[in-house]
Amino acid sequence: MAARAETTVLAGARVVLPTGTVDGGRVIIEGGRIAGAAPADAVTLDLSGHWLVPGFVDMHNHGGGGASFTSGSVDEVLKGIRTHREHGTTTLVASGVTGEMDFLAQRAGILSELVEQGELAGIHFEGPFISPCRKGAHSESLLRDPDPAEVRKLLDAARGTAKMVTLATELPGGIESVRLLAEHGVIAAIGHTDATYEQTVEAIDAGATVATHLFNAMPPLGHRAPGPIAALLEDERVTVELINDGTHLHPAALELAFHRAGAGRVAFITDAMDAAGFGDGKYQLGPLAVEVKDGVARLVEGGSIAGSTLTLDTAFKRAATVDRLPVEDIVQAISANPAKLLGVYDKVGSLEPGKDADLVVLAADFSVAGVLHKGEWVVEPHLR
Repeated sequence: MAARAETTVLAGARVVLPTGTVDGGRVIIEGGRIAGAAPADAVTLDLSGHWLVPGFVDMHNHGGGGASFTSGSVDEVLKGIRTHREHGTTTLVASGVTGEMDFLAQRAGILSELVEQGELAGIHFEGPFISPCRKGAHSESLLRDPDPAEVRKLLDAARGTAKMVTLATELPGGIESVRLLAEHGVIAAIGHTDATYEQTVEAIDAGATVATHLFNAMPPLGHRAPGPIAALLEDERVTVELINDGTHLHPAALELAFHRAGAGRVAFITDAMDAAGFGDGKYQLGPLAVEVKDGVARLVEGGSIAGSTLTLDTAFKRAATVDRLPVEDIVQAISANPAKLLGVYDKVGSLEPGKDADLVVLAADFSVAGVLHKGEWVVEPHLR
């Protein structure tokens, strides 16, 4: 890793700003932040022919680099963070999976220390308060109704670092738990749910603001029973998570979500597990055995999709080259929107003076050519 330069000017790239894309733009890095002006003797790096975008923000991630956020040691968690950082994710929330309550509380204590150290942006509890009808890669024997007292136990264990809890809000205690989370400034996310359209509307009115991996682990959209998908897409208060890996979603489903919700209400996530950035093989996701083959993770027993092996640079490239989305919309979905949801948009999520110097250099084909995190190169620019 190179030493941090006092002032560096990144010049010549197509720079994606909140106001639009600037051809031949300049971003000035001073220490660990984006600055507004540079001295005459500042080091200049010519990025002509490249894109310059904000660092990616992943609000739903279970691990990577062969390391698990759900059960790994501190060193293993740090390895997973570094793996995703090398793929452009400079802000990351660690997600858990269903387990015993005491174990989840213990994990929250461990992960909260990494949040306090600035390595993680927060903790996301995905389970155990989810529907057995839509459990996906969660152990059914460990699922439980969302009792507000138990939800509060996990929040307390996280010591103020919990950012999101995924709930099947139609279960007993679901609506009360949504209200509890909203009161504590924690995102209540609807997911792994068997809710009806009407039940979903009730949960949104109670304060739920995110759809956990929309379309996946919920009833399909029906013309007589529209279910949660229609309610989540139509409500302006809800941001929908999308896993853009070509496995979890058909391109037409992604197009539908963008068309109905708009770029301002989409958050690209990875839902990654240990194999992300690592490779095929056998893994554990919580207590369940997973086999990854050809980059697709499935439970050994039953064959359900078990998270993804996605990194956000791949999601970005697919969105630009396969889905043909405008780059400005992709940046909204992969950086700005999740940063706003997590309450960190004052620091990350866009290339503006005063914010952390978190950015990604992309080649013309949208592959990663450099990653800067807080003013230090995680991936040295390799320019072609």
